[in-house]
Amino acid sequence: MRVAGFAGFSGSGKTTLVEQLIGALRLRGQRVSVIKHAHHRFDIDHPGKDTWRHREAGAFEVLAASPRRVVIMRELTERVEHDVHALLAELHPEVDWVLVEGFKESDLPKIEVWRAASSVPVRYPADPFVVAIATDSPEALPEPALRPVLDLNRADDVAAWLLDNAQRFEYPSRDRYTSLS
Repeated sequence: MRVAGFAGFSGSGKTTLVEQLIGALRLRGQRVSVIKHAHHRFDIDHPGKDTWRHREAGAFEVLAASPRRVVIMRELTERVEHDVHALLAELHPEVDWVLVEGFKESDLPKIEVWRAASSVPVRYPADPFVVAIATDSPEALPEPALRPVLDLNRADDVAAWLLDNAQRFEYPSRDRYTSLS
């Protein structure tokens, strides 16, 4: 399994890039999973549905399974900042790539997504885990990149770069980390 992080401020284009990379990698025969960091309360369930009713009744976990999909929802009683390695341990082991969106403070190799128009600072000078920068404005980078600069608007090229550099994204044995269970 290879794990590539995508870090950047809100509005930088992380979600769009990850979405496009999923398709580009799948076209190249790769099986892809995604871990997404959410900064706010979110819901993937809807009021009135059976799983929502079970959660509202107080279930700690609700697992919904159909012949085409499995979802596990776990209710936490207090705010917890999840360890990305524990989340990775929860995923199916037979996947080629895991694209991790967010978790910008993690120790995963990551691509910084940055737009000059956003007027936010870059992370790469201070983050040794940034291995490349995806931007629509390479000429506007405030400091020398000293690492590959990728075109944010060319997801196929970013996918090719990931595959060409796959060894740098190899994830250590899953046995090193414990799952959330």
